[in-house]
Parts: sequence; C-alpha cells; structure tokens
Amino acid sequence: MMKRSINKVAVLGSGIMGSRIACHFANIGVEVLLLDIAPKDLTPEEQAKGLTLDKPAVKNRIVNTALQTAVKTNPSPVYSKKVLNKIKTGNFDDDMPKIAGYDWVIEVVVENLDIKKKVFEQVEQFRKPGTLITSNTSGIPIHLMAEGRSEDFKAHFCGTHFFNPPRYLKLLEIIPTPYTKPEIVDFLMHYGDKFLGKTTVLCKDTPAFIANRVGVYSIMALLHLVEKLDLTVEEVDKFTGPALGRPKSATFRTSDVVGLDTMIKVAKGLYDNCLDDKAHELFKLPAYVQKMEEHKWLGDKTKQGFYKKTKTAEGKTEILALDLKTLEYKPQQKVKSATLEMTKPVENLRERMKIFAKGKDKAGELFRHSSFGLFEYVSDRIPEISDELYRIDDAMRAGFGWELGPFELWDAVGVKEAIEGMEQYGNKAAAWVHEMLDAGNTSFYKVEGGVKKYYDIPSKSYKTLPGTDEFIILDNIRDNKTLWKNSGVSIIDLGDGILNVEFHTKMNTIGGDVIAGINKAIDMAEKEYRGLVIGNDGANFSAGANVGMIFMMAVEQEWDELNIAIRMFQNTSMRIRYSSIPVVVAPHNLTLGGGCEFSLHADHVQLSAETYMGLVEFGVGVIPGGGGTKEFALRASDEFKDDQIVQNALKDRFLTIGMAKVSTSGYEAYELGYLQKDKFSISMNRNRLLADAKAKAIELADAGYTKPVQRTDIKVLGKQGLGIVYAGANSMYAGHFISEHDKKISEKLGYVMCGGDLSYPTEVSEQYLLDLEREAFLSLAGERKSLERIQSIITKGKPLRN
Repeated sequence: MMKRSINKVAVLGSGIMGSRIACHFANIGVEVLLLDIAPKDLTPEEQAKGLTLDKPAVKNRIVNTALQTAVKTNPSPVYSKKVLNKIKTGNFDDDMPKIAGYDWVIEVVVENLDIKKKVFEQVEQFRKPGTLITSNTSGIPIHLMAEGRSEDFKAHFCGTHFFNPPRYLKLLEIIPTPYTKPEIVDFLMHYGDKFLGKTTVLCKDTPAFIANRVGVYSIMALLHLVEKLDLTVEEVDKFTGPALGRPKSATFRTSDVVGLDTMIKVAKGLYDNCLDDKAHELFKLPAYVQKMEEHKWLGDKTKQGFYKKTKTAEGKTEILALDLKTLEYKPQQKVKSATLEMTKPVENLRERMKIFAKGKDKAGELFRHSSFGLFEYVSDRIPEISDELYRIDDAMRAGFGWELGPFELWDAVGVKEAIEGMEQYGNKAAAWVHEMLDAGNTSFYKVEGGVKKYYDIPSKSYKTLPGTDEFIILDNIRDNKTLWKNSGVSIIDLGDGILNVEFHTKMNTIGGDVIAGINKAIDMAEKEYRGLVIGNDGANFSAGANVGMIFMMAVEQEWDELNIAIRMFQNTSMRIRYSSIPVVVAPHNLTLGGGCEFSLHADHVQLSAETYMGLVEFGVGVIPGGGGTKEFALRASDEFKDDQIVQNALKDRFLTIGMAKVSTSGYEAYELGYLQKDKFSISMNRNRLLADAKAKAIELADAGYTKPVQRTDIKVLGKQGLGIVYAGANSMYAGHFISEHDKKISEKLGYVMCGGDLSYPTEVSEQYLLDLEREAFLSLAGERKSLERIQSIITKGKPLRN
C-alpha cells in the first residue's frame, strides 16, 4: 500500500459529478483523462458545418461541453483556471484503451446497474492489473457491480462516493465489497484524507450508505413534521439553519439547491429497500411533495421549488416562499421566535442546544420532535450501517455541513435528559444506549489528556478516535495547555517548543486585544520556545480589523489614539516578520484585511486550500494600513528586473488592492501576489492545517532560523509612477467607472506605493513606506464618505442609532 501512488486518474462519465471530480483531481496536480459517450446524432450547428459523427470535435462534444459547463459554474470547481491543462478529454469508443496507463479508474456514469456493468466490461479489457477501480454510485449496491468481474478487478474495486460539489463538500464515503483487499481500503481512506482533503468515512454496503441514509431520514422527518406542527417554509428554514449549527440554506433552501428530484429519488430508494426500517413510512412522500414533483417544481434547476425568484412591478428581485397548504407562492414572512432570541447571545453551540431543547415555542417543539426522532434513528442504525458511532457523526458533518453530528448533538442536550424527553414524545433509544448509561458512562464522547475518545459499543469502553493523533484540535487541549489569554486571544502550548496564538473574537476580527496577544506570544516564544503558529479552529481565520473601533475613533476625532492604534498594528506585522523565532501563519476560509496583512509578513504561510485571502480595505474607503500597502510596494520592487523599473509590476499590485481582489482558493492567493514562492504550503485537509503549520515551524527552527534584516532597498517610482496613477484615476473617474471618493483613495494608494512625490526613482526603507501608509490611512479614515462606508458595513446598511 505504501508504494502505491496516484499520478494519473481516468474518470468515466462527465456529468455533473464526473466533470467536477475530474476538476478536483486536477486541483491537486493529478493528470486526468475524462471520457464520456460519443453522440449518436449531429446538432444543427454541426450539420451546417458539414461535420460527421466520426469527427473528433463531434465525438468529444458531450464530454467537452460538460467540462466547459462545470468550469463556468459558481462557485468554481477549480482552484485556478491553470489546472485545466491537467485534464484531457475523450470518448469511450476511441479512448478507453488509454486507461491502461492510469493508476485509478473512477466510474461516474448514470445510476443504472446494467449500464455500469457494460462500462466495467470495457474497463476490464484495457485496465492494467493492480489498477484501482471504483464507482461513485450514491445508491446501487457496490457488490452487485462487482459480479462477473475477474478476481483482480474485484480485489481492487470498491465504492468511492463523493458528495456534490466535490471541491467543497468534504465527505468521501469508502464502501468496500467482500472481495476488496483491506490494503486497498486503507490506501483510499488515507489518500482521500491527506491528498483530496476529505473526511473519509468507511461505510457498509447498505442502502444510501451513511450520510444519505441519515440525512434523507432527517429531511423526510421534517417534511412530515411540517404538517403535524403547522409550520411554514420560512419557519423551518429559520429554525434549522445557523442557529442550530446547520448551513444557511437550512432545509428547504438546501432541497432547492440540490434538487427536489434528487432527494425524492433517494427517499423512494430507501422506501423500497429498507422494509425493516422502523422509520420506513417516513420515506413515503407527503402529499404536497408529490404535487411538487408532478408540477416539476424541483428547485433551482426548474426555477422554482420551495422558493421562487420573481420581479416586482418596480423591477426589483423578490424571493417568494411556497405556502405548503395552498401550494401558492407568497412573499416571505418574517419569523419571530422567543427561543431563537434567547440563543442569539450564546456563542457556544452546545449551550445553544440546551436552550432549544427547553424552548416553549414552535422552534423548541420542532427541535424536540426532530432531534428525539433522530436520536432514536441513529442509535437503531448501529450496527446496520456502521459499527462505530463516530462514523455517523463524521458523515453528517462532512456531507451535510452539520457542525454537530447526531451523537454530538445528543451529548450537547445530555444523553440521559434526552432519553427522558424521547419517551414523552414516543421515541425510544436503542438498548445499547441504556446499557451505556447503566454502566455509568454518561456521554458518547469525552476528552482525556487532550485526546478525544468515543464510546465503542462492542467493547463497552472508550477508544481514541482513529487518525486524530495526526491532527491538532484546540478544543481538546485548550483547557490544559493555555498559558495566557485575554478577551480576544489564547496562547496555547502545542508541544515541541511551539506556541499557538488563537483568536476568539467575533469573526476573529483584530483589535487591541488581538494585537496585545500576538506581541505577548512573540515575547514568550523568544524567551523560552522555538517558534510560533498563528492559527485557530474558527469558521474563518480573520475577517480583518475591527472596523467598529476605527469608526468610533474617527467619529470622535480621536486622531492621536487612532494613529497609535494603526502604528501598533503596523509594528505587530513587522514583529511577525522580524522576531527572532520563526512565525508561521495558518489561514483558512476568510482571511481579509489585517488577517491577510499578518500572512504577508509571516516567515511561512501554511494555508488551507480553501482560503479566501484579500486586502479589502478599499471597499470601506481606506487603504491597507497594517503594512499591506508597504508590503505590496516592496514586492513590486522585488519584481523589477535587471535594475529596470517595470511599471507593470507596480500596476498589477496596485490593481489587486484597488479592486479589493479576494482569492477564490489558496492557489489563487499566490497568483494574486498575496503569497511568495517557496514561502507557503497548502494543506488540502483543513483538519491537518495546525499540525502542518507546527511541523513547518519546527522545520524552520531546526534549519537554524535567523532573524531577517529590515529592508532599506525598496525601489519606488516617485513622481514617475504618480503621473501614471493619477492619469489612470482621472480617466476612470471621467468615464464614470469610479466615484470621486474612489478617485481620492486611488491617488492615496498610488502615493504610498510610489513612495510619495520623490523627484526620481529612489530606494527607501520599510519604515519610510509604513509612515506614508499610516498617514494616508488616517487622512482617508476622516473622510465623510469613508465613514459612511464603514458605518454601512457595521450596521449592514442600517443607520446607527444615537
């Protein structure tokens, strides 16, 4: 297993899933062959051109069109358009023999067993012995597809069920057959985790496997509860969304996005194939869903489902909600709930669950009905769909975006307390749960010595969660390893001489407490440790500086205080770069403004593949003031070649800030100039990010890290560059592409990046540019238009109250 490597992957079938799976393999640098059937008929356009069915352009029309469609979707399936050169296309008739040179063949054709078997017959003709062969089916029993195949085929065959979209949804279910070699399963579990960035979940070959079995049960239970509890579409989505630790799309909006037909297909399959399931009747479609299916109200793909987008008489876009009683669309109604109001100030999700469980209104009633039914269902599914409870939680978090899996949710409510409530609602936990409690075990999970453990049902004991020894999970070590903290930061000992700075402000915004915490951590690391990681387990690395603080200082005209605050921000960025120990920043998801500036100054950036990085200050009427503008001027200078000042380098950097460009991936962050060659690494699996960052800090320390010297050789253009900047800004303003205030910000940005109005190109120091940057930031922060923009962001467009 250890010698096996995946350099080339063949994907058979280019539909919605196949094309996107191909894109994701290309994302990680694998060479991909994407094949599909050849058309049987010419299009009118092809006929007009005189083409025939044997022409390559025609034979590859289906696969090429599918790939082009995938690439145009938003969000994009690729990290960068450049990865598309890794994908070659072809058709089954001409190109199937090429799979002999590929390491892994993935079948993603239509969900029809006979068709899949015919494809596998072709595969067997050309496949090289030992090659991995897997199916992406979401419902067909895996063992049925292996029937009639050779022993080598069977030994290397299993199910690999990606969730759509493959780039973003982290679940990869691995479903072996009785014939699959154990080492093949082990390889795929490891490869999916480390290289594809997935939460790999080992599943049994049961209907819908794990995630869809539990997820569709949960949705179907809600569809039936709607009628029982007299709930509206808006209420269900409000009660089952972010407040509950679920995606913003909640229940009905998710159904519209995925497609009601997809959910119906899985539900019907479960109804037909799970006759002994106690919840069997719940998989039967409610009458209103049957009517929606008849009307083809299937969601976004048919332009209407539980919601419908329309235009008002004034031409404004309006989203209507379906009245489930009348099946008529109506304006959405605002949802009010005392329970939801009580949960708003509670940041801890597990504490919010206790509030939901005690709620006296519809939100509380829905929570109890749905959760108690869910608890009964998942406890009954063991050992049918999984021998271990943690696999069910992993599948629901990674596949459906739940922050808490079913058993984690049960723990949050309280296992014993929930069982008492379940009995009142007619639900009953499986016998093994009662046995667990009777033995004095009060939860499904617990943390001991910084290690998270799960209750193992066969042995009736707690075991360490497999694979977590390779992760650093701050929740598990925070209580015992925190060395210092304030209101915005915790400094945590990661071991091996490495400290970690964790932000825990709202959206991990950066204010005085975070600045103080970073400086304290560097002080501690320089005295007694080897290195520092700046990273956290939050939803986002950092949404940037605390604009509310900036706004209040500017409104009160506290310019000295604001000047000091910006100087401290700059000094902290510079200290990250010029400390005597290596500092590794570990960004993920939103990494904006100040979060980006800290990354710009790190010795190394260990970032998640899904990192959306950008200097976005222009959007609030200012320029980057924490060293970001200075840093882009420095990097433009370093791109000058042969001592000739290249104006395009300055222009590109200027536009990146001026257009507030945000990367759509970690890879694009490099293309936009936020990362430097050889000073960043990408972690495909977000769970591995902090461990990878720690390893990098150790590597830098072991290599004999030495403190860098501040730069004094930064080439700036002075008036030569200012003329170009001002001319461009005036042209954009005259053409009504930017406002007068945008023109002013552009000129200020250009002034800093050009080093001021120097008479000729000059070499300047970092501090010189930082002083210009701070002066420009302060002058713009006092502008009325900038204050209005900041105010709008703070209040989401609403006027501030006096």
